[in-house]
Amino acid sequence: MKLGEYQELIVVKKVEFGVYLAQKPEDETRVLLPAKQVPQEVKIGDVLKVFLYKDSKDRLIATTNTPKLQLEQLAVLEVLEIGKIGAFLDWGLEKDLFLPFKEMTRKVEPGDEILVTLYIDKSRRLCATMKGIYDLLSKESPYKEGDTVQGRVYEFSDNFGTFIAVDDRYSAMIPRHEDCSFLRIGDIIEARVTKVKPDGKLDLTMRQKAYLQMNPDAEKVLEIIDEYAGVLPFNDKASPEVIKRETGLSKNAFKRAVGHLYKEHKIEITDKVIRKL
Repeated sequence: MKLGEYQELIVVKKVEFGVYLAQKPEDETRVLLPAKQVPQEVKIGDVLKVFLYKDSKDRLIATTNTPKLQLEQLAVLEVLEIGKIGAFLDWGLEKDLFLPFKEMTRKVEPGDEILVTLYIDKSRRLCATMKGIYDLLSKESPYKEGDTVQGRVYEFSDNFGTFIAVDDRYSAMIPRHEDCSFLRIGDIIEARVTKVKPDGKLDLTMRQKAYLQMNPDAEKVLEIIDEYAGVLPFNDKASPEVIKRETGLSKNAFKRAVGHLYKEHKIEITDKVIRKL
């Protein structure tokens, strides 16, 4: 009996409240398919394709309904309610799917739509988790460099960047040099593919191409200069780390923005500072 998966089982006994199924007619291990889900005119010996999970009394039970999620799969499920030790998700079956607090990567609220996978816990029950998404995402996307895509933020890494599930299905990342501090897990973003790696993973950016991005960046730099009372205490020769920390821009983007402002005579650049004119 494969918990959390579809399988074909044989009808071995009919009762008033349903039919019992087994892998072989002589097997003692049997599972109930409730009467309301039993196809009409079913007879002993028929083979039914069913999904196995556990009911509210923790008993193994079969269903002919289609769950939105199986083991080793990903799905976006709606949060129905929050309990004392976790949340309950709608996965298309009578018993809602449990998401323990320890398996959340962020706090969830009723109505949220979250990307999860399915696992079997220590008590042999099916549960949802927001972790382990990376290993289940496909690396065979149809996208190429320059394409615009939509994706869901599912993890942050200080070493690598912001991990995105494009179409809730394909593996992608915004490299760490791009400022994503305003994003939260679960956010849906629009981004541009900057690179398709040899293994099929996608590198993304939420920034436009350089010539399109320059004006927004220049406006951002002016706003930051205003925050410093008109004098920015560093110039475009500052370290990439300082520029990133203070402006959220890469050094190249900062230099392009500063150059644009300089050509428009909106700033002056000295050996140590940038001053607004």
